[in-house]
Amino acid sequence: LQTMSGNEDDWLALKPQEPSPSQCCGSGCKPCIYDVYEKELAQWERAKAKQDKSLLMEKKEQSNNSELNPDTFTAFNISSVEQLTEDTYQCKFELPGNSSLQLSLGQHIVLRGVVNGLEVQRAYTPISPGNAEGYFEVLMKCYEAGLMSQYIRTWKKGDMVFWRGPFGGFPYRPNKYGEVLMLASGTGLAPMLPILQSITDDEEDETFVTLVGCFRTFDKIYLKSLLQDLARYWNVRIFYVLSQENSLEKLPQSYQGNTYMGRLGEDLMKTIINSCRRKPFVLICGSSAFNEDMSRYLKTAGIEENSCFVF
Repeated sequence: LQTMSGNEDDWLALKPQEPSPSQCCGSGCKPCIYDVYEKELAQWERAKAKQDKSLLMEKKEQSNNSELNPDTFTAFNISSVEQLTEDTYQCKFELPGNSSLQLSLGQHIVLRGVVNGLEVQRAYTPISPGNAEGYFEVLMKCYEAGLMSQYIRTWKKGDMVFWRGPFGGFPYRPNKYGEVLMLASGTGLAPMLPILQSITDDEEDETFVTLVGCFRTFDKIYLKSLLQDLARYWNVRIFYVLSQENSLEKLPQSYQGNTYMGRLGEDLMKTIINSCRRKPFVLICGSSAFNEDMSRYLKTAGIEENSCFVF
């Protein structure tokens, strides 16, 4: 009897743990962490019924090949962490050899972190081109009380972190739209960049792009030099809306003509849409409040729902 209960404890120790709500990133991933749990639980139940632990091993082998996988978390090394503003970091992760993540445009990946013994998961969109070789980069914003933020703040070069994916995405095709209007708030810039870069990299793609980046202050604009480079293309315009700046004169000359102060409200939205060269297809990414506001203003400006995509 003694050995039987010991064996029972062994099996209990191997039983997959049900995810807590904090582990679900809420982005509608397929498979969701709960789907993965159901699958692992069924696998555990089969193995236990047959008293055969080798049936649990396939899971372990999968995640060592450094390839992104939607079902299992894979370890990646951090090759650099650069602080962009007091709460935003640009992090670079190594890929083996000259492999690339092969993400489609606007796809996100899910990060797993453990803080004080509690596992959390959050979705992020890499800002590096999907075909970047040997690395990928992610823009990460940290929040004062955020669990994942506490974890990210401890990162240094050489640390190992776990990602799975990819999920979601926006099915962009060259020349499908006459003009794409991108409305991004803060790190909502992330899914816009690979799409914008795929347009500027493709000589055959003649889509016009208007990117509107909403930030609190001039200092809070991320990746300024990359954005300035992109704005030099004949088919790209970039505007900034700064909610907490009060004087355009303080800004560098090159920003004064394409920066608005205050918030992106209904009137400014109409002005921007009227200045578009063609009727735009609109991409939106920001907080849920930002996304709702933008959708409302677009409706008022006569842009139908089927001409918008919210990340």
